[in-house]
Parts: sequence; structure tokens; C-alpha cells
Amino acid sequence: MKKKLGVLSAVVLSSAMILGACKSEEASSNEKVEYNEEGLPIVEEKVSIEMVAPSAPLAPNYNEMTYFKRLEEETNVHIDWNNIPGDGYQEKKNLMLASDDLPDAFYGAGFSDHDLLTYGKSGAIIPLEDLIKEHAPNLNKMLEERPEIKSVITAPDGHIYSLPVAAEMDIGATPFFTSINTTWLEKLDLEMPTTLEEYHDVLVAFKEQDPNGNGKQDEIPLSFMHMFWTADIADLIFGAFGMPDNLDHRTVRDGEVILTASQPEYKEAIKYFHGWVEEGLVDKESFTQDISQYLAKGKTEDVTLGSYVWWETEEVVGPDRADDYALMPPLEGPNGDKLVGRANGSQYSRGAFVITKENQNPEVTMRWIDQQYEPYMAAQNFWGPIGEIYEKDEDGKLVNKEIPEGTTMGEYRQKVAPNQIGIILREHFGTVVEMEPRAKQRLKDLKNIYMPHMAEEKYPKVSLTAEELDTVNRIEPELIDYIDKKRAQWLMNGGVEEEWDTYLEKLEQIGLNEMLEIYQDGLERFKESQK
Repeated sequence: MKKKLGVLSAVVLSSAMILGACKSEEASSNEKVEYNEEGLPIVEEKVSIEMVAPSAPLAPNYNEMTYFKRLEEETNVHIDWNNIPGDGYQEKKNLMLASDDLPDAFYGAGFSDHDLLTYGKSGAIIPLEDLIKEHAPNLNKMLEERPEIKSVITAPDGHIYSLPVAAEMDIGATPFFTSINTTWLEKLDLEMPTTLEEYHDVLVAFKEQDPNGNGKQDEIPLSFMHMFWTADIADLIFGAFGMPDNLDHRTVRDGEVILTASQPEYKEAIKYFHGWVEEGLVDKESFTQDISQYLAKGKTEDVTLGSYVWWETEEVVGPDRADDYALMPPLEGPNGDKLVGRANGSQYSRGAFVITKENQNPEVTMRWIDQQYEPYMAAQNFWGPIGEIYEKDEDGKLVNKEIPEGTTMGEYRQKVAPNQIGIILREHFGTVVEMEPRAKQRLKDLKNIYMPHMAEEKYPKVSLTAEELDTVNRIEPELIDYIDKKRAQWLMNGGVEEEWDTYLEKLEQIGLNEMLEIYQDGLERFKESQK
């Protein structure tokens, strides 16, 4: 096998000698090391690389995951993980970049387009296109088979600063599924609601008629998580007024980029829903609760949850109660509207992995990460390793094992799968890996319940120039923060009609029109590139 030899500086060599007594068989991350250009292991002498990664709430340190233990055994590359809880990751990542206190790489990096261009230009993260070409045969193969993925990860300046993540499952058209307690419906002799008015009456019954039978008024008719990506009322309420919302508050209508949160339908939806809050039909913690609090509400000793928004019924209420709930179809609003928003973006994402200027072994790092773009490895990264989530059948396909009793697939996956890196193409399902039962069900639900009412347009994954990103990043954070605060305030306390004109003026002052113009230009360029 071919090898390349890096030169150790005197300083690094001295440091290595000092540490040698306790770590003689492992090179530290600030040494340039020999590596194998092909085959495994990647290095003959174990090397350590420092990586920062966000982690799910139930995830252990990544070194405790079977997936990474096996990867280390095969590659001889040890990762010094700094796992940061997902809800605090972006802030800590930004502090590291601002203070120039960098690891060798960010894994599951979550770098925005602005991050990529800013820190690519400054040199904090390095271009990857040559490393991909020379040291990433698995990823290269994927980019050849799906050139559109290469387009997504190529920056306007022509460089590739980050690696992609993609699973062609078509399950992300909308994340907002509403589940309702059908056992309570039957007990109270109620039908599945089809309109907002009917749903309102159901919520009143849930509140007042003691459907759990414990003699207490402890039922929660409706709970959600305000502006959370799988738990908001963006479709449930706003869609019933013909203006489905999303976390961007941005969509496309008849080819024009618009802000959902400045439309009259948005105002009417807020005014309508506030009435439900005043009646006590809505869990007031919906505006403040975190994931743990939210998921716990479906697992109380007495059943207390009447309906909720989450893209998997079972994950909220647990496997023992899942059969007591069913998905509620999109509801018709007072004006006859019944629309489901189509999620912005693409199945292909950039920003998943970056290598920093501190990395002395980018070739080793690229070879290590490329192992995870091999389809079998990518499947295990997304959903879990062989022996815990999967076993191989007689055709070599990864098929699902039974998960431990008393847990849900979503919870179990957090513990065993990083779910950060890889590409699974549509043709890999049924050949390399069996589609997860939850995903099969979600596709079925999308097709039967949501797609017939889904908006045709969305804002795609576009690339903005550095100058455009500078402007958007000056305007959009303040704009979104203001919108989200007013949305929550009006939903809880009312006042949207009285404050609406002042609110629209404030949006313009922050820079709404300038931002929309940039997004429109980006959309037009995207359309032109697809011809």
C-alpha cells in the first residue's frame, strides 16, 4: 500500500516524547503522521483527532457507541469527542470560532451558509474538494451518481467547505403531524374532527367531560411546542386559514417569495387561536416547554393528553398507548381553506462536516469520514449498528431487529446512532437497507393524509453570495426573533388586531423588503440553474 510521510516538527516531537511514557502507541492530533492511501487500517500507528459534535438528549459520549468503537478498530483512528448537547451546540460552536479555539473538525457540524463562506474565506475551515477527489472514493461515487448533491455543497466561490448528509426517503415534506386520542373520542361518542369548529368542540369535551375517568380536570386538550420543528401548529391552525407557517416564516406563492408572518391570513389565524387559549383548551406550557417536558406529558400515570403535534405518535405517548391515538387529517378553516405547507429546502444538506485549519492530518480525517459514506456504514450512522438495530439477511440487506421492550425506536436510536453523516440513495432502500418501519408508516401517512392537501411550492435549497448572506444575516435573525416573540405573545395574550399595523411597520424597518428581494434573486438563479 502507498504511504505518505509527514514531517514532525521539533516542538511536536518533544511534546510526543514527553507524553510517550503514558501514551506511547497513539499519536496526538498535532502531529503529522504516516497514513495508508488505500485499504484499512488508515494508519498503522493509532492517531487521535479532536472533534466537536452535537448530540441528542439520550445519546452517550460517542466513544461509547458501538458504531464508533467498530470504526476505530477498523481505521486505527481514535476520536477525542467533545459532545455538546444539541440545544446548546450552536452557541458553543460560535464561541469556538470567534475565539479561534478550534478542534480538528466539526462533526454533524451544523454550519450555516454564512458560517461556511465566512470561515472558509478567513481560513478557519479548509477547502475540501481536492481531499474529496484524492481520499474519498465512497463520497466521490455518490457525487457522481447524484451531481445535484455536488451542486448543493459547492459554494458560490467554487470551493467545497463542508460535506453533505442526505437520505432520499421523501419523508420530510411536512414534519407537523397531529395525533388525537381516539379512545377519548369513542368514550365521549365524538367523531374524528374534519374542521376547526369540530376540533374546537372536541377540545371542549376533552376539557370538561373527564374522558380519563379519574374525577379530576387534569386533561390537556391540546399541547404543542411553539416554533419547534416537529411540534408547532404551523399546519394545524395556520394551514386552516390558507397560510401554513414554518420556522423560516418564508414560502413561495405563484413564484413570489413571501413572508407568511405578514399576510392577513396569518393575522386571522392568530386571532382565532387566541380564543382557544382563553377558553383553556391549550396547554400554556406549549410556549415554554422543552422536549423532555413535552414528551413526558404523553406518559403520565393517568392519561392526560388529548391531542398533540409530533411527527411520530408513539414517541410522545409510548408504545403501550400508541393504539389509543390516531393522526387527525388537515382541518378545514372558517373560510373553507385546508392547506398543508410544503417544507422548505431539500433532502440534500450541506454543512454536515468541516475540517479546520488546526488539523495536521486532513488526509487521514477525510479517509476516516469517507468510511461513513459507504452505504452500509451510512445506514448504520443514520439508524443504528448491526447487532443493535440491524442484522443482515441472506441477501446481505440490513433488516430491523426487535428493539428493547418498553422503548420507542426514536428513543433507542438516540442512544445507538449518531445520525449525522452519510448518503443513502433511493435505490439503496430494499437492497442495502430495509426502510425503517417508522419511515414506511410516515410515507404512507404523507401519501394518504397530507399530500392531497399540500401546497405545490416551497423555497428550495439555494446558494446566496457572500454579500447577500451578509445582508440576510444582518436582517433575518432580528426579524425572526421579533416575529416569534409577537406570535407567542398574540397567541397567548391577544392584541394582534390592535398591533398589526405597527408590527408591519417594524418588519419593514428591520429590513423585510430587502431580505425578500435577496431571496427572490436567489430563487430566480436557482430556477435558471435547473434548466
